[in-house]
Amino acid sequence: MASDAPADSVPALPDPVSRARLVDAVRFDRDGLVACIAQQHDTGEVLMMAWMNRTALEETLATGRVTYWSRSRAALWRKGETSGQVQRLIDLRLDCDGDTLLALVDQTGVACHTGRRSCFYRAMRGDALVALTEPEADPAELYGR
Repeated sequence: MASDAPADSVPALPDPVSRARLVDAVRFDRDGLVACIAQQHDTGEVLMMAWMNRTALEETLATGRVTYWSRSRAALWRKGETSGQVQRLIDLRLDCDGDTLLALVDQTGVACHTGRRSCFYRAMRGDALVALTEPEADPAELYGR
């Protein structure tokens, strides 16, 4: 599902037959889930990792808006539904084993629930785990907490 379209245009979504072929190629785990890594399409920045079930994957492919499966809520999680921090699908890739997805996305705002652009903001520096970036948005404002 490649797109050469500008970032502000809607990506071309695959037809239903192609979507079904992709979904059928995925090796979901025993819980019916597959890991999905979200990466900003134009910069390569890794934003987050979340889970998809078959329904979330099918909805993502059908709508172009990334949808995950929330294990804690046991429900579909339409990224940005409450926060406005939407991920628009640009391309979706399946790894060689068929058990991990890479979603190239156009991320609106921040991806992490901590208010940071990426969930991967901590690293070891010397003997300490440190935050490499500060929040760009207040989680309380994003999620009404």
